This record gives sequence, structure tokens and C-alpha cells, in this order.
Amino acid sequence: MSLDEIAELRRRLAEAEDTIRAIRQGDVDALVVGQQGDQQVFDIGGGADAYHAFMEVMNVGAAAIDQSGRILYANANLTSALGLTQNSVRGSLISDVAPVEVAEAVDHLLVPPFQGALSKQVDFERNGETVHYILAANTFQLSTTPAVAITFTDVTERVRAEAAEQSERAARAVIASANEAVLVCDKDGVITHANAAAHAVFDGDPLGMEFAEAVPLKLPNATGLMQAEDIVYMATRGTAVQGVEAYAPNAPKVKDFLVSAAPLRIGNDAISGCVVTMVDLSQRKEAEKRQLLLMRELDHRVKNTLTLVLSIASRTLHHEDTLEGFHKAFTGRIEALAATHNLLAENSWTSLKIEDVVQSELAPFTGGVTGRLVTRDLGRLMAPRAAIAFGLVIHELATNAAKYGALSVTGGKVFVQRVAQPDDEDRFVVEWRERGGPRVEPPLRQGFGQTVIARSLQYSYTGGAEVVFEPEGLVCRISLPMEDLHD
Repeated sequence: MSLDEIAELRRRLAEAEDTIRAIRQGDVDALVVGQQGDQQVFDIGGGADAYHAFMEVMNVGAAAIDQSGRILYANANLTSALGLTQNSVRGSLISDVAPVEVAEAVDHLLVPPFQGALSKQVDFERNGETVHYILAANTFQLSTTPAVAITFTDVTERVRAEAAEQSERAARAVIASANEAVLVCDKDGVITHANAAAHAVFDGDPLGMEFAEAVPLKLPNATGLMQAEDIVYMATRGTAVQGVEAYAPNAPKVKDFLVSAAPLRIGNDAISGCVVTMVDLSQRKEAEKRQLLLMRELDHRVKNTLTLVLSIASRTLHHEDTLEGFHKAFTGRIEALAATHNLLAENSWTSLKIEDVVQSELAPFTGGVTGRLVTRDLGRLMAPRAAIAFGLVIHELATNAAKYGALSVTGGKVFVQRVAQPDDEDRFVVEWRERGGPRVEPPLRQGFGQTVIARSLQYSYTGGAEVVFEPEGLVCRISLPMEDLHD
């Protein structure tokens, strides 16, 4: 750059500094802006509308306010944003005409000392919705009056866009973290979002597919009137669908689901689609099947038990001569039946150890005296039907022993143990042997107790019992059905 050019720049700089100094001191009446042929003249002095033109050409709201908060001038953009007119605000305090939030923000900016430009965001209600503005303030000299120029920049759309983006991120995070399958559809039923759990209903990427195409559903409880597309249609029209049981025949793993759909509202509450959630019902369905099986099994067992009770009552009545004898015998047999049922209930009706049944049935007769009952090798498990029948047999043997056998005297003992069988005979035999009691004589007539012992386990060809009246003590060999035994 030549020395002449440098000198010209210095001259222009000096003129600009003189002009600015004159404006600040109020010595300039007008300012010409622009190049030759395209010039605008703005009145700066104390004449009419001195600085108004500057503010009106601004594309944001602007106001000149003195340091007491009184409005010297507000442009059309600002008064329109506040829902006011220019004539109504001029000369008014900002606190009298502006919303409380705006007035408080302006007051905050007017607090001296003024050190350069200041800004503050303010939110307030306008026409029933929240709007957002950035207020920026700077001091200037208006003729001889110190003032503050404040601009109001509308950032509502930017704030809403940021909020929508944040909501979108939050929604994506919620969808991704959900344990159940979540699919988001637009108003046309096309899937726009799907979380990882959605792979349980669709093997692949369902995005861009119609919901009814990606996840065809059968609704067994809807009598054929509702289909998968109807769920999405109702939700996108504003009607939520709650807890519809559905079957997904094409799903890769789980087939049974509980389907719900809700309208998707964003921004101004307009429906932009729907959110479909599908909860895995496989465990509940399996539990329902188990419950149904248990109910059927319970019904079956109750009927069998009632039939058994009726049979015991009828046969006991036939073999007892007095009402007192019937009551005692019948009550004892029902209590024996109940004892085995209690053991089965404690074991969820699965199986019982032979040892447990023997101990339970003998407990009322041994009186807790140690050594009166000796057991050995009775650790095998047996099914419920075998346990019930075996319990009745042991009860009859114990009742007889308490009346006439080893348990009727102080020194008598009962030995219950498994006895070995020949290698070629596939049988499991439990032997009841009494010792130390009165001499045994065969009975003159067969009572109902002997019938119970002989018949109770004969529902299987490997089951049954035989009684031997040895003089030293009664012996009973009980064959337990092999199909009802396991380790």
C-alpha cells in the first residue's frame, strides 16, 4: 500500500471518529448513510422522529428505554410481539405495558453500572402458548439523554426445535431400554422406530413396513371383527387400545402377546402416529396351562377321595356292630387318609418317601416312645396314589397292633423294612413284622381291615399285600407297584 493510500485511510478514520463524537454530544442533526445515488438521510437531532427510522427497519423487536424504565420508542415488531400498539406504549413504564416476565428481565438489564452489552432469555405466555425471546441491551446517547437500546429476538422456533430434538432423544432412549417389544408407526401405519426387543416379533428390520404386514396377528377373543391393522388405525385416530391378547404365527420365538396401542402426540398435541407395545405372554400362558392341569388333577383327586371315603364308610358300617365302634373305626381311617394327604400337600403332590408315610401313620400309636418302631431301607419315593393306598394299609396294621398285637403291650415292637427278592422277581416288598406282643391266633372271621390290606394296592399287577399270623407276631408283606416307585 502506497503512502498516499495510507494517508487517505487515516483521514477517513479521523472523520468517522469526529462524526461519532458529534453524534454522542448531540451536535449532529442528521446522518447520511449509503453511497452516492443510493443514500438515506436519518434525522439525529431533536427534530421529529429522530431515530425512529433506524429502529423500524430492524427485523427484530427493538425499544429505546431511559434508565428509569420508561419507553422512549418501540418499533412495530416489538409492539406486535407484545400484542400492543405503538401509541399505547410510548412514554409508559415497561412494567406497566409488558408481561411481568419481560418487565423483570428489562429491569435486570437496566441495573447499573452498565458494562458493555448484556443479554437475557425470557419466556412468557402469549395467546395461550409459551414464547421465548432473547433480550439484548446496550447503552447509547440519545441527543442529551442517556438511554438503553434493547432488542427482542424471537427464538421460539429454535427453542421448540431443541425441545423436540431432546424429546426425540429421550423417546428413543426409553424405547431402546424397554423390555417389551415397542414399535412406533406413522399415521399410515408404517413402522418408523423399533427397539431391540421387537426382534421377538419380527426376524429382521421392520422399519418401513406396514405394521400389519410385519406383524400379522390373530386375535382369538375378537370374534374375527378386529385385525392387526384395526389396532393401528384406532390408535392413529385417537382411540387407545389396551391389553388385547394376540397370537403372532410368524414370530420367530414367542407367539403369544398382550398388545396395546396409544396415539403418538408431539408438539401441539396433533396425532402423528401411534406407539404399539407387545408384552410376552408365554410365561403367563404356560402358567395358565399348568393351573388348568392342576385344577383338573385336583378335581380328579377330590372325586377319587370322596369315592374312597364313601367306600370306607360303607364297609366300616357293614363290619361294625355298634355306632360307637363305627365312629371309632371310621374316624381312624379318615385320619389316616388325612395324614397322607397332608404329607402330599407339603410336597406339592409330587411324591413321598416310604419312611415318611410309615412314621406319620405310626405316630399316634407309638406315643413317641423310642424303640417301639424300627425302620430300615425305606428311602424310596412313591407316587401319590401309591402313598394313599400304602398309608391306609399301614394304618390298619397299626390299629390291629394297638388292639391285639405288639403295640398293645409295653415291650412290643414293630419292624418295618424292605426285604430282598430273588433276582428274577422284579418286585419291591416292604415287610411289617411284630415282636414282643401276645401270642397270635388267626381270626375267626375276616374284618374290613383285612380287606383294606389285601385290596388297597391291587390296582397294579405288581402291587398287593398278604398277612401271615405267626405265633410270635403278625407279619405282613406289602408289594408296592413298581410303576409308582422311583429313586
